[in-house]
Amino acid sequence: MTADTPRLAPIYLEDAPSQTFFEVLEALRGLSAGRAQWLAPAACTEPPPAQADAVVVPDFSGRVYSRLETLKALAATGKPIFLTTSTHGTVFMWDWEGRDWLRRRGVKTLAPNSLAEFHDLLRALSVKRSLGQAKMLAYWDDLGAGRQPDIFKRFFWWEDECSDLLRERLGVEVVKRSFRALVARAGQIAESRARQALADAESGTPMSPRLGQAARLDAMRLKLALADELDETPGVIAAGVNCLNESDSSPTTPCLAWSLLFAERGLIWGCEADLTSMITEYLVHSCLDVPVMMSNLYPFVSGQAALDHERIPYFPAVSGNPQNHILAAHCGFFGLVPQAMAARWRLEPPVLAIVPPGANVIDAELSSGQVTLVKITSTMDTLAITPAELVRYEQYEQSDCLNGGVLRVEDGERFVENLPSHHYVIAEGALRRRLELVCQVLGLETVEI
Repeated sequence: MTADTPRLAPIYLEDAPSQTFFEVLEALRGLSAGRAQWLAPAACTEPPPAQADAVVVPDFSGRVYSRLETLKALAATGKPIFLTTSTHGTVFMWDWEGRDWLRRRGVKTLAPNSLAEFHDLLRALSVKRSLGQAKMLAYWDDLGAGRQPDIFKRFFWWEDECSDLLRERLGVEVVKRSFRALVARAGQIAESRARQALADAESGTPMSPRLGQAARLDAMRLKLALADELDETPGVIAAGVNCLNESDSSPTTPCLAWSLLFAERGLIWGCEADLTSMITEYLVHSCLDVPVMMSNLYPFVSGQAALDHERIPYFPAVSGNPQNHILAAHCGFFGLVPQAMAARWRLEPPVLAIVPPGANVIDAELSSGQVTLVKITSTMDTLAITPAELVRYEQYEQSDCLNGGVLRVEDGERFVENLPSHHYVIAEGALRRRLELVCQVLGLETVEI
């Protein structure tokens, strides 16, 4: 067990725990092995232990109908109430009535429909415990004053309000550091150390032969400098570098670094030091254990403005209403996907003119099929969720979109009207229900667009 392991308090509604209570509790202990610490069973009339992260009801008997005030008092403590009343880690069908009876009288409960959802809830409790001690590193120096300042100066994630809200609403501390200082530190990495680390990485990391040795070494030095800073800074859950806007500060980009650091440490990354994408990726991946990535969205309804930015002549041909489609592309390809999450992956030379010639970029893909578009809103209290389909990939020669993803949503115009950002997180799978469930643990609202 670790400091982030959630503590669960099993409670019984009867005057004494029933045989069913013990049978289900024993099954739940096995199903949650390594994911939770179970406290001693107690009557529902007793206040839950202060160290409990949630209370669990293994036997949801008919006594519930005489326990309304007791359960209202329990709900008022703010601790989630889990109805896991079967030996499969789920709610039993015949407990729906009692659950609805409570809901209509002001007592909310969480009732997983599958073992996967039960595990999602446990991971969400662990994430909630970790957030109060969590840090995100943001490397930048001259916000909005570097390359393409007319674009970059617009972004909310660089405002103090964004960092303040992350701390106030989620407990996450944003630690701001100098990109130039990080690059200087990378330059001091001994060549022997960089060469050894590169040799180790190359054995399992597909790299384009067009990416020269000098560029590979620069990429590895930046990765090692970041790793050293992570070793010196406990509690870091995510890190980002203002790599495009301040690309003149570095001979390379952190794309390879992010992929390797995720594989080695589970570190979440943030292209362009986007704090809102970083926290979204962390919450979704850590709670649901699914592949996540971030990319730019170019909805077809945005028309020529989107085409001009990607230097492409037209949107891909699609079946169905074109207005419900989106092209996803970032830095020349689909977006930054760690190798551990990708269906296809290779490190390539840079595509964008804004980055140095010795930079690197990832050409990677998620599996086609159902995905979920998700992003935290600027108030840091709501996740915007959109079910979508990753239809296929589209390539444009001599463009800034050598391999982009084609997405389909239900209503493209409504999506564009309500989306929180051009940077979006794409998560693999149909996740709406699972996200709605864990957000109740995290204290976040959800909105579907």
